[in-house]
Order: sequence, then structure tokens, then C-alpha cells
Amino acid sequence: MINRNEIFIYLFLGIFGILGPYLFPNYTLSIAYLWMMVLMASTWDILGGQMGYNSLGNITFFGVGMYVSAIIQIIIFYEPGVAAYTSAMGAVKPEFTDQQYFWGIGLGILGGAVAAFLLSLILSTFMFGLRGPYFAIGSLAIAVAAAEITITIDYVGGASGISMPLYPGQIEMRSVFFYILCFGLAVIAHFVIRWMLSTQYGLAINAIRDDEDKAEAMGLPTLKYKQIGWGVTAIFMGAIGAIAGNLSGFIDKEVAYPIPTFGIFMVACVLLGGKGTLWGPVLGAIIFHIVKETTWTYLLGWQWVTLGLILIINIVYFQQGIVGWLKSRFPEMFGIVVDNTNYEKK
Repeated sequence: MINRNEIFIYLFLGIFGILGPYLFPNYTLSIAYLWMMVLMASTWDILGGQMGYNSLGNITFFGVGMYVSAIIQIIIFYEPGVAAYTSAMGAVKPEFTDQQYFWGIGLGILGGAVAAFLLSLILSTFMFGLRGPYFAIGSLAIAVAAAEITITIDYVGGASGISMPLYPGQIEMRSVFFYILCFGLAVIAHFVIRWMLSTQYGLAINAIRDDEDKAEAMGLPTLKYKQIGWGVTAIFMGAIGAIAGNLSGFIDKEVAYPIPTFGIFMVACVLLGGKGTLWGPVLGAIIFHIVKETTWTYLLGWQWVTLGLILIINIVYFQQGIVGWLKSRFPEMFGIVVDNTNYEKK
């Protein structure tokens, strides 16, 4: 149930999300990446925060969605095919009509989401046999392997990468178009996660986090719940990957599998905001992105030091994250009723 404080938060974020490109036209793409980080952090928390499975390989779904989207967009409307397109190494720049481009990107986003979901089902058959740090390292290894395998496939450009179809509209509207996609998908992801956590599923994955063996002993189908969580994460990561590929205009290993940046940033955002909370990843992503963009602009050369210091302070002094700390100090803000009757009698 949405409490009064959340209504104000939704109103503020909604107004900012809708008017952002018009209030800050020079920062439209930067704010689009902010919503992208909100989505990444929120979906990571399904497994990492709510379920206790810290994945370092969610970026795999991001890259798969990106490449699958590119293949779909090219193969549908470019008659010579993907191989001919990529072998030209950027020399071929077919001009798609408006209808072809927008149909292509729509189907590409859908295809990227489906491909990432199917991959999550395949990986879950053996990855969920691992727990704790073994799962984290195993998921990271999959991301690294996926990136290295991709550069050996000439069909998608190999190490040379692949250029994405050109946006057919006015250049000024390109930023707004991709902003709308990022913001819209982040909103959908947030409310899907909110709904999931409000159902029996939310209680079940928290039980897995607290004690998986006891949860299994009580009859919970833990594998199914874990597959659902990773599957939902994969769907949104694949979709946002498809959008990010078109936004960048070019795909290669570093763009599709940015493990040292987005792969780590999404985890840092959740730790900063608060694991296992609905709003922690959102708040953490907003603060982290603002600090990152500010340091990249005004403290170039010291940006990694600044971000590192923030994480150290966070881990040492605010292990619960900002939202977790606020919940412990001001529970009434989150609709938590604390009974102090017995304490007052003492």
C-alpha cells in the first residue's frame, strides 16, 4: 500500500521525469542515463537485496539484449542481411524510413528482453547450485566469458563492433526519444517490482535470503522463485540494453558489457541506497549518478577517488544504506508502527 510520503515522492519524481528534458535540455541524455541506472539498481536488488544472491553478472543480459536488438533491427529491413552489414565495417549506412526504424527498435527491444530471459533460464539450471561468493564470482565469470565470446563472432562484427541504424528524425528529438524510453521502462520496472514484493513472492524470496535451507524444508520451491527473480531482472536488463545500444549508436565489447562501470555501478547504487528495500536502489542511483556526473565534470582525474571514498564511508558507517538507516531512525516515515508501550512502562 502506498503511504502519504510515497505519494509525494511519486509526484516529485513524476514531475521531474516528465519535465526533465524541457527544464534541463542540455542534460537530457545525462538524465536518461540516470533512469537507466535506477532500473539497473532496482532489478539487481531483486536477487542481491531481497533474495541474498549477489550477482555480478547481470550486465550479461544487458549485452545480450543489445546485440539481439541490433540483429533484429538490421535483418528485418536490410535485405543483404546482418553479415553483409557488419562485414562492411560501417561503410554501409542504410537509411530506414521512420516506420521501419520505429518498428525495428520496438521489435528489437522486445527481442532483446526475450533473449535475455531465455538465457537466464538456461544459466539458472546450473548457476543456482552456487551460493554466496561462489555465485557472485560465477556470475561475473559468465559476463567476462560472454564479452570475450562476442568478439570472436564475425556475424555481429567481432572485435570491430557494429553500427546501429541511424535515428530518422531531427537530431534535437533523438535525445528526447531515448529519454522517454529510459524513463518509461524505469517506471514500469519499479511498479512491477513493487507489485512482486507486495505478494507472497516477496515473502518467499525474503525467506530464501534469511535461511534457504529452512525455506526448502518448509516446502518452498526455491529454484522456481529464484528463476522468476532472475528472469524478471533479465527481461528489463535486456530491454534497457537494446535501448542503450541504439542510444550509443555503436556496439562493441566495451559498450555491450561494461563490467567495470555499469556492472559495478548498479551494485554500488544499491549499497549506497540500501539493500532489500524498494526505495534504496532508486535513491542510491540518483545520488550516485549526480556525484558521478559532477566529479566527471569538475574533478576529472579524481572522480574514481571520490566515488571510492563514498563507498568506503557507506560500507564502514552506513552498512544498511541510506534508506535502511532512515528506517531505523524514523520508522514512521515508512509507515512502520513501533509499539513503545512496554519500553515506556520500564
